[in-house]
Amino acid sequence: MERGGPVPEAMDPHGPPPAPVADPGGVIPVAPRRGMAALSLRYQIAAALALAVVAVAACVHVGMVFLHVAPSNTLTKKHGRAIDDWIYPEFEQNWKLFAPNPLQQNIDVQVRAEVLTADGGVRTTGWYDLSALDGAAIHGNPLPSHSQQNELRRAWDFYLGAHDTANRPSGLRGALSEDYLRRLVVMRLGREHALGRGDSFARVQVRSSTTNVPPPRWSDEKVSRTPVYRELPWWSVPESERSGVNA
Repeated sequence: MERGGPVPEAMDPHGPPPAPVADPGGVIPVAPRRGMAALSLRYQIAAALALAVVAVAACVHVGMVFLHVAPSNTLTKKHGRAIDDWIYPEFEQNWKLFAPNPLQQNIDVQVRAEVLTADGGVRTTGWYDLSALDGAAIHGNPLPSHSQQNELRRAWDFYLGAHDTANRPSGLRGALSEDYLRRLVVMRLGREHALGRGDSFARVQVRSSTTNVPPPRWSDEKVSRTPVYRELPWWSVPESERSGVNA
C-alpha cells in the first residue's frame, strides 16, 4: 500500500533555506546564546564595567611606567611623587627607556695656549671655542666628516670617563686620555694659526662651558642660562708638538 500525503518538491540549492520545522509540541528550537550574551542584562552591565575598570587601570599603569623610565621632563618634575608612589616597590624598574638620555645641555670645549714668541717673550692667547668651530664647519654641510662631528666630543668624553671631578685620574687610562686631548687641541690651535712666525707652544689649558638648553615655550620650567665652566690644569707641551704641526 502506498502512504498518502503530499510529495515534497525537490529542494532548490540556490533558494532560501527551509523554514524551521516545529516539533510535535509546536515549539521552534532556538540556538543557545554564548559569551556575555548568555548573561542576564544585570550581569552584562557588571561585566562591561569590570572590563572598563581593567582597561583604565592598564592604561594608567603603562603611562606611569613610561614616565618612570623616561628622561626627566615637565610631567615627571611636576608629578614625580605620585609616579614614585605608584611604581615603588612592586613595579620598580632598573633600566632606562632611552639610552643614552637626550642631552639637555650644550657643552663647548675651549682651549687657550701660552706661547713662546720669536723675540723671547711669552703671551697667552684668548679662548678658542673648538666646539663652535666644529659646529660652523658642519652647518650646511650635507656630508660632514666623521672627525668634524665626533673627534673632539669623543676626546672630551674619554677624558671625563678617566678622571674624577677634581681632575685626578680614576683609572689606568687617565694619562692616555690627557695625552690624547692635549695633542688634539694643540693640533687644532695650529690649524687656527694661533702661532706667529717663529712662535711655539709652551703650555695649553682646556675648559668646558656648559649651558642648559632652554625649555620649550609651553613649559613653565625655569633654567639658568649662565654658563658653568670646568677648567683643567695647564699642560706642558712636549718639544715634538710645540710647532702645532705634527701633534
